[in-house]
Amino acid sequence: MALLSSRTWQPVEPGLLSRALEVAGRLANDATDVITATAGRGARPGTEESPFDWVTDTDRTLERHTRRVLTAEFPGMPVIGAEFGAEPTADAAEYRWLVDPVDGTANYVAGIPWCAYSLALVDASGPVVGVVADPYRGQIYAAARGRGTRANGRPVELTGQRGTVGAIVCTELTRQGSWPGLGGFIERAAAEHAGVRVLGSAALSIAQVALGHATAAVLHRYHEWDVAGAIALAIEAGAVVLDRRGEDSVLPADGLLVAAPGAAEEVLSWWLAPDPS
Repeated sequence: MALLSSRTWQPVEPGLLSRALEVAGRLANDATDVITATAGRGARPGTEESPFDWVTDTDRTLERHTRRVLTAEFPGMPVIGAEFGAEPTADAAEYRWLVDPVDGTANYVAGIPWCAYSLALVDASGPVVGVVADPYRGQIYAAARGRGTRANGRPVELTGQRGTVGAIVCTELTRQGSWPGLGGFIERAAAEHAGVRVLGSAALSIAQVALGHATAAVLHRYHEWDVAGAIALAIEAGAVVLDRRGEDSVLPADGLLVAAPGAAEEVLSWWLAPDPS
């Protein structure tokens, strides 16, 4: 079980880091203004596979705006988004942008103040820059490779070895509802005096770990654009990022655990423990 990172990061030109951070921060501020001005006010959702798989005019408008700005500022870097997908050549590009314009859209439609705008620049080794806007708290969380994590410009860093007693662990439902083993996971956490919360935004769930508010976040399924920005925050703040097997993996294909270093092994054991048949 690789609980300490041994990954090698691909070097990034400092000028690109600075410019990507600046543009991503600007887009996050734009999104904050739009989301706070429109939440719960006549949004027209559409549904596909799930009654909570919302798509709104705001999602589409923000993603179009993001794409226009990024295409102008970073020509040749493909943009992959929750609403309009990816260009056919995106996987072969050295860098690509990942955007979820409203992560937690069901909350947004209902007027519940818990959703996010998430944007990340990634390369072959993982997130290069990540920005998550938390509109209702007026917070912009930002991170860049090797430069740490900041909340509204204030440095954020996980310190000490946090355990799980009295801790909050975040998770999210799948499109079909409860993920297999969720009930047992909640029971095992409760037995160790930890609480599990399902809040409705994968990006903000992971961001809570980076900020030190939650000890861990477990996602059974996710899309890269849901989590890449928040994973950048978590890595730069000092969190552990593991796949379902407990291996160090930035954007694993199947399952994700983000945790404070002192809690990762225990939370992973709750996740992997077989449920009684």
